[in-house]
Amino acid sequence: MNPEQLGASRSGESPQNAFPEIVSNAIRYWERRRIAYNAILAAIVVAWVAASWPHFLPTFKWESLVLLAILAVWANICYCAAYVADVPMQFSVFRKGWLRWRWGLWTFGMLFAVLLANYWIADEIFPYVR
Repeated sequence: MNPEQLGASRSGESPQNAFPEIVSNAIRYWERRRIAYNAILAAIVVAWVAASWPHFLPTFKWESLVLLAILAVWANICYCAAYVADVPMQFSVFRKGWLRWRWGLWTFGMLFAVLLANYWIADEIFPYVR
């Protein structure tokens, strides 16, 4: 069954109407989880700063906040990669299984983001703070 037939048979709509439905489904799913994603990454930053407070004290300047905001924007751009996987999978014949198991993509992506955030702080930021 091709994606056009899947879209038409799934909801009784034409294939052209399946795309907005699938994109809306993806937005509902992923944007609700973006809050947890950002909260977890923010908690990591706070934990690093709290655990090594005297070390990070000299870096609290306006320029540092701008750089932190840029890194937060990049983290959210990376989060949008979920749509690149989700939307095509919803058009595939694996849609039903994908909708049940896409939490695995969120979990893998979250673990990767945690690993990347810790690496970035430990290896790229922490040693160079003066």
